[in-house]
Amino acid sequence: MDSLPPTIIDIEASGFGPASYPIEVGCVLPDGESYCTLIQPEPGWQYWDDRAEALHGIQRDLLLRCGRSPQTVAQALNDKLLGRTVYTDSWYHDYTWLSRLFDAADTSPHFNLQDLRLLLARTDTSHWDAARQAVTEELQLSRHRASNDARILQYTVMRVVQQD
Repeated sequence: MDSLPPTIIDIEASGFGPASYPIEVGCVLPDGESYCTLIQPEPGWQYWDDRAEALHGIQRDLLLRCGRSPQTVAQALNDKLLGRTVYTDSWYHDYTWLSRLFDAADTSPHFNLQDLRLLLARTDTSHWDAARQAVTEELQLSRHRASNDARILQYTVMRVVQQD
């Protein structure tokens, strides 16, 4: 892995399963710059799981009032992540939710989404959980939100790779 931190993305969603959709996206770049925004649901995006809301703490009415359109969010992601390889710890779900976002925006991502495990392929990951817990405690990020989660993942990857 490069000595620079990886670009990380995280997505919060309305729930899990085929009817779920993205409600917040956050990313952190190698220089520490972050981007995070709520996503306004499309008219057909109706599925809502109260258990997911309990986890991320985002209410649907907040999305309707403060969320940005899928077109605006997709354009911002393309602008910030242009040509980059972007890593996620939940490739299947995040790929699906990004696809829904970009389909709604009628555009394609201009970045490459990869599984975070690719960064750790030659690394002893037995201390991943302990490293993540330590990073979480050190950063003291109080809210479970997409950009906070992305930052925690970025720092944890760097710590695990450096410990190996």
